[in-house]
Amino acid sequence: MIEFVPPTAQGRKFTQQTRVRLGDTGANGLIRPDAIARILQNVATDDWDELNIDRDLQWLVRRTSFRVVNGAQLPRYGEFISATTWGSGHGAAWGERRTDIYVGDTLSIEAASIWVPVNFEGMPQRMRPGFINSYGEASGLRKVSGRIAVPDIPSNAERTPWFIRRSDIDIVDHVNNAASWQALSEVATAPVVSASLIHHGPIEKFDEVTLVAAPGLMCLEVNGAVQVSCEFQQL
Repeated sequence: MIEFVPPTAQGRKFTQQTRVRLGDTGANGLIRPDAIARILQNVATDDWDELNIDRDLQWLVRRTSFRVVNGAQLPRYGEFISATTWGSGHGAAWGERRTDIYVGDTLSIEAASIWVPVNFEGMPQRMRPGFINSYGEASGLRKVSGRIAVPDIPSNAERTPWFIRRSDIDIVDHVNNAASWQALSEVATAPVVSASLIHHGPIEKFDEVTLVAAPGLMCLEVNGAVQVSCEFQQL
C-alpha cells in the first residue's frame, strides 16, 4: 500500500514553480500523467543538484504513485503550479521522495516515488550518509520497503505494439520514466485521478515492446516479460 505521508514541520524541503503548458495537456485541457511525471522528475533533480553532494551518483525512479486530493481538481492549461518535495524515507539501496503539487494555495496532487541510486555505469549503490543527513529530519529516518510485485494480467487483456521513439531514450540509454507514462494516455479513456507506475526492468532502444491494456491496468512487455506496469483510476 502506498503511503502519502504528510510533510513535517522540520527538515529540508524544496519548492519549484512552473506553469501547465500546451504540451502538458490533452484535448480536455487537463494535465496529462506524463507531464505530472516530468514535473516530479524535474523538482527531484533540481533539489538534489542544489544539495551538491554525491556527484558520482544518478537516481533512477523505480515506482511513482500520485493521487488527486479529495475535493481538488487536476491542474489545467495555463495555471501556475508549484511543487514541493522532500525526502520521506529510505531503505538499504533506495530513497523515497514525497512531492505535493499546488494550484495557487490549493493542494491538488500528492505523489510518492521510490528512487534508486546508481553509478554512471548504471550499477545500483547502497544508500549513503548524504541522503540521510540531508533529509533525515524531514523523514524522521522512516524506513520504507522497496519490494514491488508484478500484477496479474487478465487473459482477455488487449495487446498492441508500442513503438519507441528516439526522443524517448534518455542519458542512461533507456526509455525515460516520463515517456513510459505516455503509454498510460493511450489506454486511459478519462482523466486519470490516481496511478502507480512501476519499472520492473529497463526498456532499451532496440526492444520490441507490447502495450498491454485491461481495465485499470497498463503494462509494457518485452519478450513476454512485464518491464513496466501501471495501475490507475479514472474519473
